[in-house]
Amino acid sequence: MIRSVRWRGSSRRLAAGATALAAIAAVGLGTAAQAHADPAVARATAFAQASKEFGVPESLLEALSYSQTLWDAHDGQHNTDGGYGPMNLIDGTLFADDGAGKTAAAGQPTSVDSLGQAATLLGVGRNQVRTNPVTNIRGGAALLAHDQKSLGLATGADTDPGQWYAAVAKVGGSADQSTARTFADDVYAALAGGASRTTDDGTRVTMVADRTTPRTAQLSKLKLAGATQSSAKKNPNVECPASLDCEWIPAPYEQYGTGSGDYGNYDLAPRDTPAGPTVDYIVLHDTEASWDTTLQLVQDPTYLGWHYSIRSSDGQVAQHIATKNVGWHAGNWYINQHSIGVEQEGFAAQGATWFSESLYRNSARLVRYLAQKWNIPLDRAHILGHDNVPGINAANVAGMHWDPGPYWNWEHYFDLLGAPLQARHGKPSSQIVRILPGFDDNQQPVTGCTTVGQPCDPQGTNFVYLHTEPSQDSPLVKDIDMHAGGDSTTDVADVAARAAAGQDYAVAGRSGNWTAIWYLGQQAWFYNPKKHPTAIAYGGYLIKPKPGVAAVTTYGRAYPESSAYPAGIPDQGTASLDYQLLAGQSAVLSDATVSTDYYRAVTFDGTPPTDHIDIRGTTKYLQISFGHRIMYVKAADVDIVPAR
Repeated sequence: MIRSVRWRGSSRRLAAGATALAAIAAVGLGTAAQAHADPAVARATAFAQASKEFGVPESLLEALSYSQTLWDAHDGQHNTDGGYGPMNLIDGTLFADDGAGKTAAAGQPTSVDSLGQAATLLGVGRNQVRTNPVTNIRGGAALLAHDQKSLGLATGADTDPGQWYAAVAKVGGSADQSTARTFADDVYAALAGGASRTTDDGTRVTMVADRTTPRTAQLSKLKLAGATQSSAKKNPNVECPASLDCEWIPAPYEQYGTGSGDYGNYDLAPRDTPAGPTVDYIVLHDTEASWDTTLQLVQDPTYLGWHYSIRSSDGQVAQHIATKNVGWHAGNWYINQHSIGVEQEGFAAQGATWFSESLYRNSARLVRYLAQKWNIPLDRAHILGHDNVPGINAANVAGMHWDPGPYWNWEHYFDLLGAPLQARHGKPSSQIVRILPGFDDNQQPVTGCTTVGQPCDPQGTNFVYLHTEPSQDSPLVKDIDMHAGGDSTTDVADVAARAAAGQDYAVAGRSGNWTAIWYLGQQAWFYNPKKHPTAIAYGGYLIKPKPGVAAVTTYGRAYPESSAYPAGIPDQGTASLDYQLLAGQSAVLSDATVSTDYYRAVTFDGTPPTDHIDIRGTTKYLQISFGHRIMYVKAADVDIVPAR
């Protein structure tokens, strides 16, 4: 299993920097790691010293590392693209020979061997570049300076970082112009925005923003090929932002049997017209399969279908289904008919091993584009994980998926979307809280990643556990539909007692460092210390049972009432979940404009009035945040009140 450990460093801003630099200068960079018992000191000074040694602007070197790995050191192990260390140097000897030459990671050209080039420039062995973060940073600086000189451009630690655009683009290793430009733009965006986080060794580090002007015209010096044939500009099927060189790998819409229902693996729909269902959600999945397997599955008409796949190693995006059509991906037909499905290469139980920075960045680019195209709000009520999709009824809940899981960094993702979850909208005493526990330093205990019941390797998590009392020793709250009355657990796949980053809840009480929320009809407590809060006050609207209503029924879909169905089309019913909003409780209103409809598509290439028709009802539903997954209530059962 590939492992990835995250760390960050920015030498100029650490108090230990000056002393450590003097020590390194005395002993030489080659033995810097041995000069300090605390590896954080050596790492923190490495950027500054490498900047001086090779004549590279320190802020640019830091930004280059951040944009590729978030300063991840990888603990001496390679990432999914074969990259090692905080500079993500690619080892061209890593992958096995298939008899016809080297086989690189998916999306990585076999000719790339930046780790080997760095080792040669430094005069050290490959393994030292792989395993020693200080040497890895030196190697990245040496390569960047080498590329800058080869382009005939000025070097020096004090040069304007904006004068290094072409060299930065070259580091990305791409042979085409659009991908190289996107890589460089990411680095300069990181440089302009600055960054701050806690490293894997517990050090809080800040990279100060440096708003230089990148000389983008330098890109012509690389003499790269234009956009590839699969790009959005040359393939009219692709719906993608101009900054992404997306490819079109179509899912099949075809019959494979003798019955009218034997077809795959999506449904035609007029979602781009008033006659079709609205597109209200984007659902993020992880593939639980390699890239090659993922593409094989989506091209199999007997399997399922989703709209996009994103590769872990380099963030490459492939589109499979036009967004106006309905993919089969969410396990809930109502959500399917109203959503776009995005699969991201990875395994939820491994998390950061697969969720690379390239994947995060390109996924966010794509989702931001799709949200604008379809007018979808950039919030956690509409940008869903598969683990937020409700079951269609009570019996269906236990079988719902849990990806992308506890190791998906929602807070970072929404920062990349340009819609940070940290935005505050409420008084400290607000009746609504938004869960924001952080990620890297929020390492909740999780079990079962490799062996049932055994602790998972520590890494950042996106949630807080919910207890029955304001105490860590109290039991976790129960989920009556997921566990049929049984206990919730810390298993990696068990979302029953978790409140995840960006989710909003109605406050049910406070006690010291603990806050209670209304969660699946019960009071659920989470640790929320005043000095280091795991939630913030938030504004908005609450729903409460109307006077005289003892319990409000919840639903996993907003289907029409029986009278809405035309003759000859079966009533789909409105089966409920078992969770109830009781009198005296409240829930957060997350969408008051829910569509009440059922898109009937049950035969291949069917036509109205009996097939491929959106049946609409008049019953008004509201979407609420009342558990880990979204759900719906009937508006007639509740009152809407502003949160105080």
